[in-house]
Amino acid sequence: RLSITPQDFADYGRKLTEFAEYLRSAGVPLSYHPHMGTIVETDREVDLLMANTGPAVGLLIDSGHVTYAGGDPMGLVRRHGTRLNHIHCKDIRGAILTDVKQRDLSFLDAVIEGVFTVPGDGMIDFHQFAATLAEVGYGGWVVVEAEQDPAKAPPLQYARMGFEHLTAAFSAAGFSILP
Repeated sequence: RLSITPQDFADYGRKLTEFAEYLRSAGVPLSYHPHMGTIVETDREVDLLMANTGPAVGLLIDSGHVTYAGGDPMGLVRRHGTRLNHIHCKDIRGAILTDVKQRDLSFLDAVIEGVFTVPGDGMIDFHQFAATLAEVGYGGWVVVEAEQDPAKAPPLQYARMGFEHLTAAFSAAGFSILP
């Protein structure tokens, strides 16, 4: 796993902020995506990143990656709601997560084993997630996502299942779903 020290976050954050400000001046917002296999995976690392970057650095929350890393998607939303500018919604199959962690499989092997799925087919409470996003006033993109083997999970079937689940969860939280 890649990592940097908490002290290195200051330098990294300064450089990232400069880059984000440059992008913003060109009309392109930056969305930082904490992701497995990178230097920012855990809630602590996300908190360090946000503490060491300026407001031009937006945050993408990926419910699946946060949960896989042992984090709390709702907690991150509450702490960094003003910086959120993109949301990826994917679910976690809890039994597979437990198994791949016990066997110490690589992230790629965990994906192949089927740890991820679409919203509504796993352990994440997307009704609570949507309600938390509503609490912080989020109004941007929300993407249905799953990293899974199409031979095991037919993409159209699962995309529809995830869309229907998220539509219900976000509608219940008071969001308007645009066509």
